Amino acid sequence: MTRFSAEVEGVVQRLRDGMADGVLSFPLTSFREDGALDLESYRAYLTAQLATAPGAVFPACGTGEFSALDEDEYRAVVEATVEIAGGRLPVVAGIGYGWAQAVRFARIAEEAGADAALVLPHYLVEAPQDGLVEQLRRVAAGTRLPLIAYQRGPVAFTPEGLRRIAEISTVVGLKDGHSDLDRLQRLTLVAPDGFLFFNGAATAEIQARAYATVGVPAYSSAVHAFAPEIADAFFAALHKGDEATVTKLLRDFYVPLVELRDRVPGYAVSLVKAAARLRGLPVGPVRAPLTDPGPADLADLEKVLDAGLNLVGAVRRLG
Repeated sequence: MTRFSAEVEGVVQRLRDGMADGVLSFPLTSFREDGALDLESYRAYLTAQLATAPGAVFPACGTGEFSALDEDEYRAVVEATVEIAGGRLPVVAGIGYGWAQAVRFARIAEEAGADAALVLPHYLVEAPQDGLVEQLRRVAAGTRLPLIAYQRGPVAFTPEGLRRIAEISTVVGLKDGHSDLDRLQRLTLVAPDGFLFFNGAATAEIQARAYATVGVPAYSSAVHAFAPEIADAFFAALHKGDEATVTKLLRDFYVPLVELRDRVPGYAVSLVKAAARLRGLPVGPVRAPLTDPGPADLADLEKVLDAGLNLVGAVRRLG
């Protein structure tokens, strides 16, 4: 018997189905060269992204530069996402900072029609488990939206902490960005039935096989933001047990991409945005404090991207 209300359980089931059927999309937010939000370009970009049928869409999260958006911009992005998604897949909006500000964003997302919210790690401070639990309790008290906690950076739950947040009636899952599989296995073992887990490591495909061994096969994909055909080919190969294709994609595309990503802080977002621009997608530059890649890194990125696209083309021809 589910512990969720009927309304929350409906969202959870849609998320569960989406996680089984495709990658989780974290779209970029489009800006103009002067730094202003470019909502028209975002709508065009997102329409193309959702045409590839991801399992769910997470606007205004880390890849979408949540921390660079003011509240009016945030509202516009979430509203556009809900409209374009049209109920075809769940929309999970990013919220964050301290609990009071997270509630403000949650209420905006709620008014905009989002189905759920991803609670991004709080700002800067280290906190004990009691504080991490209280943060989620206060956010949950301020919104009707189902919540997914994101552990990364200063947020890391113990099994007891996970048990306690899972008792909050609208906390429905956990996104993991620490990649500590021993800890993650312990968390999955104390979680109640129906609690959602997914792999939120940077370039999550690199560790997708490892996460699956501890019962967490679902993952988010930054690559989907600029090359959904590569992300979808990897997902299909992984779920079919096509180890040869998985290995080729990891060796010839994902590992070189990660090596390039690790050259400069912030490339986990700005390199993704640069790759989208290389493909003609209308996303514009990143906002400070992120910086766009220079010419040498762009040239290397283009080579990596071409290798991935060529490999997917070869896989399709053989298939």
